[in-house]
Amino acid sequence: MTRSASRDGAPRLRADAARNRTQILAAARSAFRELGTAAPLDEIARRAGVNIATLYRRFPDRDALIRQVVIDGFTLVLQTAHDALQTASQDPLAAIEVMMLRLVDQRDMLVLPLIGGPVTDDPEAFTLQRQIAAVLEDILAVARAQGAVRPDVTAVDLITTGALACRPLPYLPAEQATTLAARHLHIFLDGLRPHAARPLPPPPTHEDLTAHLHTTETTDRGPGPTEV
Repeated sequence: MTRSASRDGAPRLRADAARNRTQILAAARSAFRELGTAAPLDEIARRAGVNIATLYRRFPDRDALIRQVVIDGFTLVLQTAHDALQTASQDPLAAIEVMMLRLVDQRDMLVLPLIGGPVTDDPEAFTLQRQIAAVLEDILAVARAQGAVRPDVTAVDLITTGALACRPLPYLPAEQATTLAARHLHIFLDGLRPHAARPLPPPPTHEDLTAHLHTTETTDRGPGPTEV
């Protein structure tokens, strides 16, 4: 048996099964980052230190593995945004800065949702995306009310900047990449300030940003940047 019952009756993974699952997901993120989402599953199993049968017990196919990596990434972003909202009333720009830097520090978890992932119609992924956008808008509402940010900045600006900051640069050591990302984030954050700000081009909506993630709306779509 690989599961036992928790106090509330829900199934719970045994310690060794939970450990295998964690190792598989960490190995998948590493392989996807280096090889793309077409990375061989036996290579992922090798990196995780498990056999391929163990991988398939946890994740029956590639799509299930990709889905969980995406969900884990969005869940991390949502929690980080919620944490920022809790402190936004004290100093909105500081809250946004801490949020962005936390995501940079944990960007290995975001290999698919922020650095890029395959098209997915998973309802949980879409729900998480909408929740993230809503929390970011709440943070910006606090910041606008205090006059801390320019009035035309949107959640999409925060999302796209976070994605760009988290994208790994080839051949650059991790420490230097983190320093460079932090520098660029500080430049971006200064650009949020309302003083002497120039008008921005019209912003895309969150729906505009995520419409291409619906496979039903991309019938002629070729391989994207996350599938190379």
